[in-house]
Amino acid sequence: MLILIVTCFWCIHGEAQDTIPVFRNSDFSIDQRINDLLTRLTTTEKISLLGFRSKAVPRLGIAAYNWWNEGLHGVARAGKATVFPQAIALAATFNDKLVREVADIISTEARAKFNLQAANGYNQQYMGLTFWSPNINILRDPRWGRGQETYGEDPYLTAAIGTAFVKGMQGNDNAYLKTAACAKHFAVHSGPEGQRHSFNAVVDEKDLRETYLYAFKKLVDAGVESVMCAYNRINNEPCCTNNTLLKKILREEWKFKGHIVTDCWALEDIWKRHKVMNNSVEVAAAAVKAGINLDCSNLLQDDIVNAYKQKMLTTEDIDSALIPLLRTSFHLGLYNNKNRNPYSSIGEESIHTQKAIDIAKKAAQQSIVLMKNDNAVLPLDKNKIHSLAVLGPNAASLDALLANYHGISPAMITYAEGISEAAGPAIAVQYEQAVDYSDTNHIGGVWMAGESDVTVVVIGLTPALEGEDGDAFLAPNNGDKISLNIPAAHIKLLQLLKKNGKPVIVVITGGGAVNIDQIEPYADAILFAWYAGEQGGTALADILFGNISPSGRLPVTFYHSLSDLPAYDNYSMAGRTYRYFNGKVKYPFGYGLSYTRFLYQWVQKPYIINAEKDSLFFSVIINNTGNMDADEVVQVYIGYPNIERMPVKELKSFERIFIKRGEAQTIRFGIPLSELQKWNDEAHRWELYKGQYDIMIGASSQDIRLDVPVKINID
Repeated sequence: MLILIVTCFWCIHGEAQDTIPVFRNSDFSIDQRINDLLTRLTTTEKISLLGFRSKAVPRLGIAAYNWWNEGLHGVARAGKATVFPQAIALAATFNDKLVREVADIISTEARAKFNLQAANGYNQQYMGLTFWSPNINILRDPRWGRGQETYGEDPYLTAAIGTAFVKGMQGNDNAYLKTAACAKHFAVHSGPEGQRHSFNAVVDEKDLRETYLYAFKKLVDAGVESVMCAYNRINNEPCCTNNTLLKKILREEWKFKGHIVTDCWALEDIWKRHKVMNNSVEVAAAAVKAGINLDCSNLLQDDIVNAYKQKMLTTEDIDSALIPLLRTSFHLGLYNNKNRNPYSSIGEESIHTQKAIDIAKKAAQQSIVLMKNDNAVLPLDKNKIHSLAVLGPNAASLDALLANYHGISPAMITYAEGISEAAGPAIAVQYEQAVDYSDTNHIGGVWMAGESDVTVVVIGLTPALEGEDGDAFLAPNNGDKISLNIPAAHIKLLQLLKKNGKPVIVVITGGGAVNIDQIEPYADAILFAWYAGEQGGTALADILFGNISPSGRLPVTFYHSLSDLPAYDNYSMAGRTYRYFNGKVKYPFGYGLSYTRFLYQWVQKPYIINAEKDSLFFSVIINNTGNMDADEVVQVYIGYPNIERMPVKELKSFERIFIKRGEAQTIRFGIPLSELQKWNDEAHRWELYKGQYDIMIGASSQDIRLDVPVKINID
């Protein structure tokens, strides 16, 4: 049996060409190989392949395969792996090129693990090549606990970072996928977590198209191999039997050729919790008819047989469900001779390399956001401080680095460790937890901090306090936030430290917006570190001591209060995110301070070239007028004509650049006019509206440095 299982992945060596079945012969086209395999499989065998625990077909040398793998910010749940910053932190880098490097390393480590298992005939969950990442849902509301898994609140940024991630995961070989990525959760899915198995998201077509589907369309265009349908309903129709969503839009309109997988046990929800169908057999038939190919449960494998017997499904329906799965398998090389697969030689030596560690550190460095820096207390000068206190429950916490859906790194550097190493032996560094997450009566470390020159306090949230329903076990609201406040015990610690009169630097961990108003009075400097991955401690220390300038930017709006927002279960975009919120905010989308200063100037103001595809072209020069080499994140926003339901403004391009002090860099931008189209609800189509647009370039959505109107009258 061991020989048989190994054979299923890598075609038998030395076998005569004319005896190799067509489905195993890579000299034939994918379609020819699929058609050949379909003729060899029985109906029962075909059905057995439609679950995430795909069954073996011993007579054809086809092994069992587990389709479920996770790689949100590193190979997850599979032992040793490089742990990169959480997804929301990757978005905070505003660096799609770096994210592609991150994903490339993730897929390399995934291939190595798969190759090692396949060589031994194993088929363990979380060791396969089909990854259910990235999560490109829009973080429309800061209460959502799973917001940490997303790329933030903006459709354009989400699409750009998500596309880079997919390309890094899937590789650039013309014939083979390195791994298969998956865009999830399709669609209109962002809480409440406690109701996700029965919730009905009500949304009109304009918000659906412009906000909730935008990034999915971009990832489909980029060739993402898989799409995962969500637990919830949209306008009363369950996502995983949603003909409008899956057939009309995804397959017919967008021409998606990959496979569609359900969220785990989502099909069971349809009849047990949504209660829109009568039984599991009816659900199985509806799912296949809607276009589902893979079930993350056993419902299809158990119930398609009965649906087939009851003539609710035909053989052709079953074949149509299986074909996209087989196509993915062939593109991954699961039925090929391994000598023809460029990824089959990746081995153990490719896991957690020095390059991977360096990229993890770079990503963490670029993700950390400097929010406040009174009197330029940062960076710390080693020549002027002789003692330093490191306090807080997250200062030595692995959870505050790992986030959810994580692997295990042999080189986790906590914040306390990173600061101590960077400070060196000439500075007295002390660490104490000082406080937990609930006890406001017992606070430690205050005297120690009073005896030190500077205190660094690492507080905030962890994946135990926010996350997915069932995983965030300390969260009182199924993983969602009840408020934006961090634990009261952490604020009590800050209040006591303030009385010492010594500088206090607050480092906040978390997966999204928190209440900075409650923290700010007690902090001389504030940094938001997200869940920074294995090199978080080193990255933070590099920023604290001025080895690099902070350059992270907020991919979400930080509000003053949840009372500023509509109800959590309201999915209308009105009054949400920087695109539609008109009130005052604590920190705007795109915000982040630096240790240096940048001057923006026009080189060429926007102009339109009338070509086959019209675009806006313009260029700017950015001067580093400060005293430190640094990265700047240049952001381009569009202001729209004064027409009902247009966004306040909208990100449509960005560029991260490194500029040495006293030097300048020129950046050229080109924005296709198609990016400025908005959905016409009455005509049910995209339309470029005529009128005056504003091209705004700046360091955040509110810090606009250059602004020029452009009139568009192109039909």
